[in-house]
Amino acid sequence: MIQLDNLALARSGRTILHGLSTTLEPGAIHVVLGPNGTGKTTLLRAMAGDLPLAGGAITHGEHSRGAQAPGRRVLEAWRHDFAYMPQDCSTEVSLSVLEVVVLGNLGQIGLRLDDALLQRAMEKLSQVGIAHLAGRSIGSLSGGQRQMAFFAQVLMREPKVMLLDEPVSALDLRHQIALLDRVRHETRSRNLVTVVVLHDLNLACQYADNLLVLVDGQLAASGHPGEIVTAELLQSTYGVAVDILKDRQGRPVVQPLSAQAFA
Repeated sequence: MIQLDNLALARSGRTILHGLSTTLEPGAIHVVLGPNGTGKTTLLRAMAGDLPLAGGAITHGEHSRGAQAPGRRVLEAWRHDFAYMPQDCSTEVSLSVLEVVVLGNLGQIGLRLDDALLQRAMEKLSQVGIAHLAGRSIGSLSGGQRQMAFFAQVLMREPKVMLLDEPVSALDLRHQIALLDRVRHETRSRNLVTVVVLHDLNLACQYADNLLVLVDGQLAASGHPGEIVTAELLQSTYGVAVDILKDRQGRPVVQPLSAQAFA
């Protein structure tokens, strides 16, 4: 479980998020929504330990972080359970896809890569459907293929917390579903705390167990999509008019309305 208590985050001297308090339960996918520039990536990076807190605290298990800068050992202990996949997965390193995945287990790499470690990396690549790319240079892959490779690296770390920043932004529909199905499987089977930033509202409603909607630096709403997603909420969040339909499982389906719908 992760507890956010009155969290405040700032970038370049500007407060981006403030007064954010919520509980992130294990075994659930927590999807973060909100307009561009509302602090979604900043939140994930702060949780991962890459950015300092301006106020409040984050607690995970026996570990807690506040606004005071933690020591190196404290930060290393904090990061041990986390795997963070950034939105930009571009890379200029000359490594194969297999080598990139193996780096997910950096702490276990010695002077020689043993067969068991390589086999585990191949299993992770198979799980995301790109084992056939293992020998390719990571720089030669498309943006979507790189995202799948870096997600395999996340799985290789076997974290307790997965932080995924727009993991499907460069993927076609088939691979979006494949990746998010794997995220759901790993989250539930291993009882992980999983936090995902998504822009696609329908994917968010389909896969989220809990939605966190950020507006103007604050948590505007949180809860199951079927309970909180309304036309009024999306109008106030994004400034657009929508209809809310329901799929066969009772989850919301967001249908944007064009200006012509009001003519």
